[in-house]
Amino acid sequence: MAQKPPKKQPLVYQTEQGTLAYTPDSLGNRIPDFSYCGYQAGETAIPDVAIQVLVKSQKGDATHRIQSAIDYVSTLPLDANGFRGTVLLGKGVFEVSGQLLLHNSGVVLRGSGTNETIIVGMGTSRAHLVRISGKNASTSKTKIRITTPYIPVNAQTFKVESTAQLKVGGAVQIHRPSTKEWIQRLGTDHFGGGVTALGWKPNQRDIFWDRTIVSISGNEITIDAPLTTALDTAFGGGSVIPIIEKSNITQVGVENLSLVSTFDKTNPKDEDHRWVGISFENVQDTWARRIVFKHFAGSAVSVLATARRITVEDCQALTPVSEIGGERRYTFFTQGQQCLFQRLYAENGYHDFAVGYCAAGPNAFVQCEAHLPHSFSGTIDSWASGVLFDIVNIDGHALRFSNLGQDGQGAGWTAANSVFWQCTAAKVECYSPPTAQNWALGTWAQFAGDGHWAMSNEHIKPRSLYYAQLKDRLGETITSRTILMPTPTEASSSPKVEVASTLTQSAQTPALSLSEFIHKAPERQALTLESNAKTIEEIGLKPAIASPLSSVLQLKNGRLTRNKALLTGKKHEVPWWNGSARPYGLTNAKPHITRFVPRMTGNGLTDDLEEVSNWMKINNILTLDHNYGLWYDRRRDDHERIRRMDGEVWAPFYELPFARSGHETAWDGLSKYDLTKYNKWYWSRLKEFATLADQKNLVLLHQHYFQHNIIEAGAHYADFPWRPANNLNHTGFPEPVPYAGDKRIFMAEQFYDVSHPVRKKLHRAYIRQCLDNFAFQSGVIHAISAEFTGPLAFVQFWLDVIKEWEQEKKKNVLIALSTTKDVQDAILSDASRAAVVDVIDIRYWHYQANGSIYAPIGGQNLAPRQHARLTPPKRSSFEQVYRAVNEYRQKYPQKAVIYSADSFDALGWAVFMSGGSLASIPMINDAHFAKDVALMTPFTSQSPQWTLGNPDIGYVVYCEEADEIQIDLRTTKNSFLVYFINPKTGQATPQEQRIRGGEMVKIQTTSTTPLVVWLKKTNP
Repeated sequence: MAQKPPKKQPLVYQTEQGTLAYTPDSLGNRIPDFSYCGYQAGETAIPDVAIQVLVKSQKGDATHRIQSAIDYVSTLPLDANGFRGTVLLGKGVFEVSGQLLLHNSGVVLRGSGTNETIIVGMGTSRAHLVRISGKNASTSKTKIRITTPYIPVNAQTFKVESTAQLKVGGAVQIHRPSTKEWIQRLGTDHFGGGVTALGWKPNQRDIFWDRTIVSISGNEITIDAPLTTALDTAFGGGSVIPIIEKSNITQVGVENLSLVSTFDKTNPKDEDHRWVGISFENVQDTWARRIVFKHFAGSAVSVLATARRITVEDCQALTPVSEIGGERRYTFFTQGQQCLFQRLYAENGYHDFAVGYCAAGPNAFVQCEAHLPHSFSGTIDSWASGVLFDIVNIDGHALRFSNLGQDGQGAGWTAANSVFWQCTAAKVECYSPPTAQNWALGTWAQFAGDGHWAMSNEHIKPRSLYYAQLKDRLGETITSRTILMPTPTEASSSPKVEVASTLTQSAQTPALSLSEFIHKAPERQALTLESNAKTIEEIGLKPAIASPLSSVLQLKNGRLTRNKALLTGKKHEVPWWNGSARPYGLTNAKPHITRFVPRMTGNGLTDDLEEVSNWMKINNILTLDHNYGLWYDRRRDDHERIRRMDGEVWAPFYELPFARSGHETAWDGLSKYDLTKYNKWYWSRLKEFATLADQKNLVLLHQHYFQHNIIEAGAHYADFPWRPANNLNHTGFPEPVPYAGDKRIFMAEQFYDVSHPVRKKLHRAYIRQCLDNFAFQSGVIHAISAEFTGPLAFVQFWLDVIKEWEQEKKKNVLIALSTTKDVQDAILSDASRAAVVDVIDIRYWHYQANGSIYAPIGGQNLAPRQHARLTPPKRSSFEQVYRAVNEYRQKYPQKAVIYSADSFDALGWAVFMSGGSLASIPMINDAHFAKDVALMTPFTSQSPQWTLGNPDIGYVVYCEEADEIQIDLRTTKNSFLVYFINPKTGQATPQEQRIRGGEMVKIQTTSTTPLVVWLKKTNP
């Protein structure tokens, strides 16, 4: 008799011995082992760390007291387990206006209970309330090629071409490139429409696993956790990169308290408050547990890509306050690897349980519930691999592993080698990308997708894949840590009478909720809350750091100075927009001060203003020229004018001056603006930078407006706050918008029309806001607008409002007249309004090299580049830049003249020699130079030699090319040292020559390139 064929095994099954077995595919790929997720890779329980200091609740700001306690414990020695100790917060409310930073290994911040210790993030800051952050690891430039032709999913052992630079216990990165061939195989190089801007490009979706080598045998190495995407030589294979310095911090935790953000209760979608409760960056083996989060706009917990082996457990995120849209309410978010999120509850979120861009994995969400979210949970950006959703319930929305196509800024395929296990949702989408697989096992939902489905609408065993895998790897020792909410075991459709009677009685009371189960965590494991530790006051508060002394930006004799020194240096103009906050979009990113990327700090993201100001100092950048962004939402980079169907906005966000109202819906899908209220984060960032500018001798050139929105491409106007469709203020512009040729916009004349009563009132209030914001900072120069070619009448109105404000406040601010030449001259000939002007900015006109003038007329409803297309300008020259600046210096000697027009950066010495301010020249390596030249004035000069001088101070001569320099010293008897200055580097080199005044002096040079000669006064 013929034998029956063997029964095909399921993908995951239990053997008779109770262990797990897997069915791999023909290449050896299998469901990953997720048990490596969490603190210490799941191998040990989170400990109860000894208390070292107590902080009691007091009225007032507790930031300094709590941070002093954290910093104190950070100085203690590490014990054998890698801990320094716990900071215990007593019962009560702790108001925190700043940020709490845990930056050293071995420190724990513990409260006295989620209902007993409440940290309240005060104010309108968007700073993370608690930040756990180390430093970036340093990697070798060496890449060691992996020689195994194909490494399947879940592998930990493979061969490399050499192990000479590797060692057991050494930290490495495993790098999988994203090649053209792989991208084409996925079909993500193009998402339709004939437009490839959002398609994946080679090297943009590389994966980097952080691993440790556990053994080396010949050229074969074994790493400490499995890989989650196959390495295939057909798609570029992979390589091993040694980590030189592993500087991330470890053994840090936050636990047993509540974190709450204040917010504006009059605005149901307020965003001028805390966005993130706890963030993890450059950390390993850390945790957050038993925390209740309330009112955060962005994330309760944010784990960034540089974090590994994190556990977040027994937490609840309640009543978030924000707009409903992209980058908001990503409640429990990870972009890291080996992260375990378990027993979590969230309500009214967006992506409540979310895995981000190219998260290397594995990452696991175990027994989590989202109640009435506004969007799906799952993988939300490109190619997160090795993700487990295990007993996860999304109440009222979807769980999703899918191809998002161009959505999510070209996210494309979001999940690879990922598992839904025993999950419920309104809908479960499980699609499998080419070269990888996704699985949905034991799911209850509506279903969609071509992934591997098994046992849908059935309860499967083991109940939890994560805990089964953990037990399989570590044995029975983990039983006490297998914590799952109990569920009824009787599911029979034909129970016995006595069973039916028992079940009928139990049905009288509601079932245990996950929220209640989480709340009972202290009953399952107690934490030490009593100690004889000293209070932080008994130990001693850390001395407060005094702010550096500020210097005042002053206008003296028509020159802009600080500490009597003339200000010179380069200028940085902030970008108007930037396409991506992903790593590949940051390579050439330029600093900004009002760009915002939730959860992420750094250049191209939310810039650290201390770092920006330091970067300016290091690079001799004196002036930051700031204007608000072209548009808020990166979706508008496509230059479409269409209304968006939702608020799924894309970062980075270039914040705008006005506040969202929380009501109705603007063209971008978020709420409409209220032009009578202002974006507090935007203005606080500008003020913070202006304060740093005063401390570091920098300048903020603040452009009140940005004309680009109202002229040229219609897309610039589509999301503009002043457009009636985007605000509550009835600004009176035509709607529907009269796009010219259904493409261009010509709204300048109406925008600048201050006879309209609503717009006039809004303009006046906004201009005053620009002045109010910097009432106590000196280093701000105010200009009317970036790209301004508007009419004289609006400039007059602008200056009249400023004059009114100055008289009312009894303050003088620095005002730059930055307009077309005809408007500039008209204002300067008006004595009353000219008196308001402190700085003349030559920006929208210039003398051309042939001596003719390029000077478009203001108020013609054309942008600068539109004028330039009609009459293409010719380049200027050293002599003509000197001429332009010097003419205004001679005519208006008490006003500073700056030059921002053609070749301003290349011809900075022409500006300098003509008596201009903020000239783009290199820093001179002699502290006396800047103070001396502040007292010098231009002499009669002509090519090839120009001279600045003061007989009582010294002289500076710029010579383009000559063997000999002549200086008239007949009016002085002083003696001078001679310095040659390299005009490109600023290096001042003293010469042996000493010169005495009283005659015409000739100085011989051997330079064949431009040279600067400085005669520095000295004692006879």
